[in-house]
Amino acid sequence: MAVTIEELYRNYGILADAKENLSQHKDAYQAILDGVRGGPKEKRLAAQFIPKFFSSFPELADAAINAQLDLCEDEDVSIRRQAIKELPRFATGENIFRVADILTQLLQTDDTAEFNQVNVALISIFKMDAKGTLGGLFSQILQGEDIVRERAIKFLATKLKTLPEDVMTKEVEDYVFAETKKVLEDVTGEEFVLLMRMVSALRVLQSVNGRQQLVELVVEQADLEQALNPADPDTVDRLLQCTRQALPLFSKNVHSTRFVTYFCEHVLPNLSTLTSPIAELDIQLEVLKLLAEMSPFCGDMEKLEANLNTLFTKLVEFMPLPPDEVENGENSASEEPKLQFSYVECLLFGFHQLGKKLPDFLVDKVDAERLKDFKIRLQYFARGLQVYIRQLRMALQGKTGDALKTEENKIKVVALKITNNINVLIKDLFHNPPSYKSTVTLSWKPVQKPEAAAPKRPSSEEMGSGTSTKKQIAPLPRRDARQIYNPPSGKYSASIGNFTYALSGAVSMQSSVAATGADEDEASGREAAGAEAGSTETHDTLLPELHHIRKSRADISPVTRGYC
Repeated sequence: MAVTIEELYRNYGILADAKENLSQHKDAYQAILDGVRGGPKEKRLAAQFIPKFFSSFPELADAAINAQLDLCEDEDVSIRRQAIKELPRFATGENIFRVADILTQLLQTDDTAEFNQVNVALISIFKMDAKGTLGGLFSQILQGEDIVRERAIKFLATKLKTLPEDVMTKEVEDYVFAETKKVLEDVTGEEFVLLMRMVSALRVLQSVNGRQQLVELVVEQADLEQALNPADPDTVDRLLQCTRQALPLFSKNVHSTRFVTYFCEHVLPNLSTLTSPIAELDIQLEVLKLLAEMSPFCGDMEKLEANLNTLFTKLVEFMPLPPDEVENGENSASEEPKLQFSYVECLLFGFHQLGKKLPDFLVDKVDAERLKDFKIRLQYFARGLQVYIRQLRMALQGKTGDALKTEENKIKVVALKITNNINVLIKDLFHNPPSYKSTVTLSWKPVQKPEAAAPKRPSSEEMGSGTSTKKQIAPLPRRDARQIYNPPSGKYSASIGNFTYALSGAVSMQSSVAATGADEDEASGREAAGAEAGSTETHDTLLPELHHIRKSRADISPVTRGYC
């Protein structure tokens, strides 16, 4: 026979009045437990009464938890919310793991209010016993259903970082890291990203040793011992995901050597055959950007000369010969070489960084004929670069504030960064012997602004003398600081079109080479530099495909892939 509302209140009164003699009224508590088989009103009362006297009847602990669990699974959402709200009151001693396990399973609900209630309940038991709560969560992540696993991982990824240090102690963080390593043995791409972000934020892993452990974890996931299958999009995607997660961990003390080596030995030789996991992604540029970002943190490399040679070969591929240098007339006057600035910036930057480790590479390791060919390509690229930089500056001249925030001008600013970077690096390589001293910030990376130095306090003599500080005389320019890439008269015109900055962020240029007229073009450009009409004309003819700009692939959210 079902328990009535009156009976529930009467038994509640008996227990409330018993005080020290609660254990003598086991029958009254059992009657309250039976309330879960009543109607909606009886169930709501039972959901409140059961946890209130739970600790006084240890022999009925299992029955009480099971009764509350029945209410958590009731068809009536209001009853479920009430039961879930009271669940943390059962989280004592050995019950913490079980309650956490139950709450983790309840994350699968599709009711927003109920889902939020589960989150609140989990956070509350976290503060009682973090390690016990984590045990319940990781148990479901490792063994639970897919929907429960997915939501439990997202819960940890979003909530752990909000917990205070007195909850997330060193012991607790060590436990999180240990359990996460177990989960990472079989994860999807999205799960891998979430878990890596979670453990990367742990305070216990902020040391050099901690970051090195994280890199080792990523190396295992990337499977760098296996050769790359460029035709498999899942394999390519896994490498990209792992490299992106490893990038923030690299520093002068935590090296990127294994990743840079793998890219040189397995990725660059297959660059043109890589299968993109996303149709809109320029996979070649994405790979080259990752390599460029990693290269400054590369340590000692076993096969440095061979890997540098691979990088050099790939760089040469993207630096065309002048049309009159191409054999068999492969490039006619109507089809000029395409200067792919974004690709060249990445390859040139990577070569420049690794070249520091073997500065005599271009002097002693490359034969004379190959070096001569490279310098011809460099010179041709640099000449087209100078024309392009000049036209970009002319198009941006006088524009400030909101004018620079338009989509078109943002593209031009990025293009100017890319071309300036290439210009600086090419100048280094034209030194004899080649120099590797210049520093540039990759065009897609934010510029690191140095902290302003505090103004020097004037001495008492300077303050008391009444004389002004001596004006510093600007040093004379060094002979080797002069510009050496001015386009020769009569060969290169300033007529350049087909500028693209596609979905991947690639900047390229199709150069038009005229037999005569460069001097006139340059002169007219100088006259138009300060005139609004001249600036507008350059703007209209320079970049006809600006509307194709989109964000760089670095902003595209990761896709889910199986990492088994």
